[in-house]
Amino acid sequence: MKPSVKIVLLWSLVVLSGCSASYRLAKQNELLQNAMTSYVTYLADDRLEGRRTGTAGEKLAMEYIAGQFSKAGLAPKGTDGYFQSFSVNEGKKMGSDCKMIIANKALASEKDFFVFPFSATGSISSPLTPGLREMGAPWLIDLRDVLEENKTNPHFDLPGYVYEFSSKAKEKGAAALLWYNSGSIDDKLSFNAKDKLPTVDIPVFYLKSNAVAAFTNQEIVSLDIVARASLTDQIRTGSNVIGYIDNGAPTTVVLGAHFDHLGYGEDGNSRYEKKEAAIHNGADDNASGTATILALGFELKKSTARSNNYLLIAFSGEELGLYGSKHFVENPTVDLKSINYMINMDMVGRLSDSTKTVTIGGYGTSPYWSSVINSTSKGNFSVKIDSSGSGPSDHTSFYRKDIPVLFYFTGLHTDYHKPSDDADRINYKGMVSILRHIEQLINKTDKSGRLAFLKTRETQTTTTARFSVSMGIMPDYTYSGAGVRADGISEGKPAQKAGLKAGDIVLQIGEYKIGSMESYMQTLGKFKKGDQVKVIYQRGGEQLVADIQF
Repeated sequence: MKPSVKIVLLWSLVVLSGCSASYRLAKQNELLQNAMTSYVTYLADDRLEGRRTGTAGEKLAMEYIAGQFSKAGLAPKGTDGYFQSFSVNEGKKMGSDCKMIIANKALASEKDFFVFPFSATGSISSPLTPGLREMGAPWLIDLRDVLEENKTNPHFDLPGYVYEFSSKAKEKGAAALLWYNSGSIDDKLSFNAKDKLPTVDIPVFYLKSNAVAAFTNQEIVSLDIVARASLTDQIRTGSNVIGYIDNGAPTTVVLGAHFDHLGYGEDGNSRYEKKEAAIHNGADDNASGTATILALGFELKKSTARSNNYLLIAFSGEELGLYGSKHFVENPTVDLKSINYMINMDMVGRLSDSTKTVTIGGYGTSPYWSSVINSTSKGNFSVKIDSSGSGPSDHTSFYRKDIPVLFYFTGLHTDYHKPSDDADRINYKGMVSILRHIEQLINKTDKSGRLAFLKTRETQTTTTARFSVSMGIMPDYTYSGAGVRADGISEGKPAQKAGLKAGDIVLQIGEYKIGSMESYMQTLGKFKKGDQVKVIYQRGGEQLVADIQF
């Protein structure tokens, strides 16, 4: 055979081989796309009712994810098989034994009265004289005058006033307090389940105007009161789902995505404006990320990249404030020091056909990321870099343990946190491209050993768009004590300039006591840029004061 003929034949074989390889890859990608479509379709189905943490829908999702991990050959690595449970403290609720009977008339709990969340548990059975504050008797106190006196004072803190008065009432002789408002100024008081102010020494009630009118619109010498105040914690249980590929390596790579969503929007984090309840299926947020780790489980099980072990975690409680990931890093099921790096996928299902851009956060958390991301094929998309290791998703929990992280995100859209975030709006081909990029990155890091960690700037994990000021703290939403605990501190912001550190607990800003996240945000709304204020905070067992300028 002539040399020229040999060359032609060899070239033909190369071309055919290349075509065959391209065909195989295209076929594999098609199978991946079909699998990821089925994952998202199941997780975002109405039957799961929005996968709200602690619900039956979440349990269906948990069992489905564990089943896929098992099919892929991943070993269970939770505390109960594949599952790792944690508690979510939703605050307080009034006990079923709460009651209020005045002059033999029974009032309805919540409709006619409520118990303040800082109230002591206890019962009273005693005569009460309206207008008098007798030693050892319950006191009936009208808010009308104090509201009138402070109607032009924008910094008057009525909840703080009620709490301060209630906390000192026993030493002044009160056996219980019954607050009401006979004036025309709305006091806006209601039962706040999230209020975490310390418990006072006596039962404290609020009587609504419709219930108290009959007793205050006439001259009454004495009223017989029989009442009971009690409060219980509202606890629900969420669960992470954890699968493991043990390659016998000294280091472990964590691949994570949260699988919880908003349910019917009961937790107040929906952007849905209609009044009727609707299921929030969360196809992009974050069935898309969950589907990606399910597919990665199958891919990594057959991968030749075996210099790391792989821990795949579907987190719950992310929508409530990173509960699941925070619980894991505080209660790891592998040695936390063995974790090489963590990749988080949150909302990776809306790769735009026009911009074709994927944001990769955490770029600055290791000096290694610049070389590996730049040298990895981007396939059908371009990359937008965000250096910060913190943000509003689960990689933040790992970053705060000095672990390098990456965060994949295809961007916000008009369906975000709305019932319209459905499976038929997902770009499944784009999800395959992102999965392939992550696979290549994992392969490139396989022989790199342990990655070095770098601190980056801290970014806010919640919006302050409603306020003109910010302290610059990242609140720990899992904290259930009094005040607001800082999970992180933003560089250059007022809190950092005043010397506050991660772990500090803000108890008071100016005259305002901080009893809940809600009261913290309401308090910020009372200040403007340039205002100076004293902040009382706790560090360890010590209470400190700092001067802050917004």
